[in-house]
Amino acid sequence: MNHKATIQKVLIANRGEIAVRIQRACKELGIQTVQVYSTADTHSLAVQMADECICIGAAPSSQSYLNQSHLIEAAKRFKVQAIHPGYGFLSEKADFAQLCQDNDFIFIGPSAKVISQMGDKSSAKKIAKAAGVPTTPGSEDIVSSIGMALDVSTSIGFPVLLKASAGGGGKGMRVVNSLSELERNFNEAKREAMSFFGDESIYIEKYLTNIRHIEIQVLADREKVLVFSERDCSIQRRNQKLIEESPSSAMDPKLKQEIAAAAIKLCKYVGYQNAGTIEFILDGDSDQFYFMEMNTRIQVEHPVTEMVSAFDLVKAQIQIASGQVLSIQQEDLVSRGHAIECRINAEDSTNSFMPSPGLVSAVHFPGGAGVRIDSHVFQGYLVPIYYDSLLAKVICWGQDRDEAIARMKRALSELRIEGVFTTKALHLEILSHVKFIQGDFNTQFLSKELNLN
Repeated sequence: MNHKATIQKVLIANRGEIAVRIQRACKELGIQTVQVYSTADTHSLAVQMADECICIGAAPSSQSYLNQSHLIEAAKRFKVQAIHPGYGFLSEKADFAQLCQDNDFIFIGPSAKVISQMGDKSSAKKIAKAAGVPTTPGSEDIVSSIGMALDVSTSIGFPVLLKASAGGGGKGMRVVNSLSELERNFNEAKREAMSFFGDESIYIEKYLTNIRHIEIQVLADREKVLVFSERDCSIQRRNQKLIEESPSSAMDPKLKQEIAAAAIKLCKYVGYQNAGTIEFILDGDSDQFYFMEMNTRIQVEHPVTEMVSAFDLVKAQIQIASGQVLSIQQEDLVSRGHAIECRINAEDSTNSFMPSPGLVSAVHFPGGAGVRIDSHVFQGYLVPIYYDSLLAKVICWGQDRDEAIARMKRALSELRIEGVFTTKALHLEILSHVKFIQGDFNTQFLSKELNLN
């Protein structure tokens, strides 16, 4: 297939709010959409919005959204030119990107080769180091034995972090504080990695305690790499992001320039094309940043970048995949104001964040100046038990951070999702906390300030 041909029809290989988001971008570009769905998503908003749709399997994702052959068969049946994987599921699976290419479909994302290089965290770290990007002290390669683990941990000093090489989404990580803990946790960490990712490989990094989670949105066509204002994703629970904002209150202009330059350097080194995110940890004690990982896809939190840049990242993904060179230049990307995103999940934050599937009996989404809602939820929607618990993303923009916080608190006070538990009250508690308001927080904010684990 000529990858410079116009994309006229896209198959959306995902569900929920990101499927709705991709459909909106396609419609604005005049592109037809084919929505795949599982039996649990028969009546979903994404199915209702699509031009065409097809059931690809039973509710468990292994039988539907992760079934590569069913997705390719659907793409062939509906004669699409391209497949958008969204985030999660198959979005960072190099074998799926390759399968799309082998069947003459454009994969809306980077090449299979780049996904393979950057998707494995141990490999990505070595590549970043070779590109001259700072990396966290730790093992150079996969740590295959307890003897190797002891050597690495002793050399860099405790505490250390055991990380699944194929990990993602905050899963497959264990903090180890001593030699005795290492011996207890090493094999457990390998088993956990195999259970989550089908790959027992782990590596070891120095565990830094006072850190901010900073990420750089990149967008590259065949001629240039663009970087956007950084996102701060430090408000997390068990490495799962709850609140994201742009820009970060923890960085001065010099540090912003250095981290953006590092992101460009890495993208050019691997020949990256399409949208991606390079994640860094910022050591609050030294102001040194280190490469953590690269997500070779669109991120859940991409709307905060869109709000401060007035730029549509998903439309750009599709345009780059069709072979276009973006007309926008780096100097055109001016960050304006401040944006915050709250992820509203179907969880009971008062009961160990237990998932809360069920029927949504009533919905009212907030509006007004500077408020954006990305959601797939409607009155009568049945929240399934099979997938992640994200119900809606509330994104608010303000002239400055104070206004963005005030606007978010106002928006959340208007938000109603009834019939299931949600994390709305927790977000309001965080937004009202003096340390959050002052920008004085790190990734351990929830556990240290709110006693939530």
